[in-house]
Order: sequence, then C-alpha cells, then structure tokens
Amino acid sequence: MAQRPDSRKARLWLERVRLWQHSQISVRDYCQRHRLSEPRFYCWRRVLRERGLIDNAAHVSPAATTPAFLKVTVNADPPVAPAIELVLGKGRLLRVWPGFDVDLLRQLVRVLEEPSC
Repeated sequence: MAQRPDSRKARLWLERVRLWQHSQISVRDYCQRHRLSEPRFYCWRRVLRERGLIDNAAHVSPAATTPAFLKVTVNADPPVAPAIELVLGKGRLLRVWPGFDVDLLRQLVRVLEEPSC
C-alpha cells in the first residue's frame, strides 16, 4: 500500500507551488533559487493537482507568452554616406556626395583653382 504524504509536507509544498505560480519564472529557475529538487517539485505539483489543490493553468511561463518570431520592417533606403570635403585655395570648401561624376569634378576643380584675371 502506497504511503500518503503527511499534511505538513503537503501544506509546505502547496505554499512552494503557489509561490512559484506567482513568480513568473520557470520551474528550473525557481528550484535553483530556492534550493529545491526539481523532480520532487514536479512530483508534488502532480500530487497537489490530483488532490484538486492547484489549477493546471495557474502558471504560464514567460517563455510561453514570448513570441518566437517578431515582425521586422526593413528600411528600403540605404544609409546615406557622408560627403567628401575638399578644401580648395583661399579657404573654399567643396563637398562631394557619393555617386558624383569624377570627370565633372575634375573640370570644376580646374575652373575653381584657375587664377583669376
């Protein structure tokens, strides 16, 4: 004949299981924090459920409510690269953005650097 756990132990484990239910952490984490045997915890939780002292759905772990996938929106516009700054004679500054026409830039620099009449 199987032994029936004494009522003091049952009350103690009922309190432990209820504290876990309100903790919002996994059984493993709860047992580690409180230095409890994880298999013993599961055993007592089953016994308490069978006795109708705890509800099956009383605890939902955070992992069960955290989505496994998240919707991600990708910005189609690539980041804008910074301009290149050229310092010309007489302290003139010329900013050139990525994608510039190299030949046009050469012509512009020649014109700007020509000595004035």
